[in-house]
Amino acid sequence: MNSHSMPIRTVIVYHSGYGHTTRMANAVAAGAGTGTVLVAIDAEGNISEEAWQTLAGADAIVFGSPTYMGGPSWQFKKFADASSEPWFEGTWQNKIFGGFTNSSSINGDKLNTLEYFVLLSGQHAGIWVGLDIKPANVKASKRDDLNRMGSYIAPMAQTPADASPEEMSPGDLDTARLYGARVAAIAGQFRSGKSQRT
Repeated sequence: MNSHSMPIRTVIVYHSGYGHTTRMANAVAAGAGTGTVLVAIDAEGNISEEAWQTLAGADAIVFGSPTYMGGPSWQFKKFADASSEPWFEGTWQNKIFGGFTNSSSINGDKLNTLEYFVLLSGQHAGIWVGLDIKPANVKASKRDDLNRMGSYIAPMAQTPADASPEEMSPGDLDTARLYGARVAAIAGQFRSGKSQRT
C-alpha cells in the first residue's frame, strides 16, 4: 500500500471534564474519517506511552480542551508540558495541527485556549489549520447554525453550565465535524506534496 492509499492518521488528543469536550472530539473524529485515533488525557493529566507513540506517527494532531478560567484545563497543560520531549527531538515538526474548545459562556475567553493551541503547535514547528466556515452573524442566525461563535482559528462550542453533553448545539458539533474533515484533507494534500518532492 503506498502513501496515497493509506488513510490520513489524525490523532485527537483532548481532556474533557464533564463529557462535552469528548462529544466535540467525537464530532471532529467523524469528520476526519478512517485512520483517526482519539487519545483522552486522564484526570491526572497523563496519556499512555502507547499514545505518545501514536502521536509520533500522526499526519495531523488536533488538540482539545474545555476552557476553564480563561484557558485550557490544567490536565491539558500538563500534557503540553510533557510534550517537551517530542519538541526536543523534533518529532512533531511539519505535522498538521488543529484544535477545539467548549465553555459554558458565550465568550468565556475561549479564544485564549485556541491561541494557546496555536502557540503550542508553533513551538513544535507545526502547520496550523484554521476554520473555513463564515460566521452566522445576522439577525436570522440561530443557535444551531454553523460557526455561530464566529471563530476563524478553530471551532468553539458553547454549552450552558447546567446542560448535559447530549444537549450540545448540533451546529457546534457540525462545525467541529466539518473542521475535522478540513484538517484531514489538508494533511492529505501536504502528504501528497511531500511525496511528489521526494
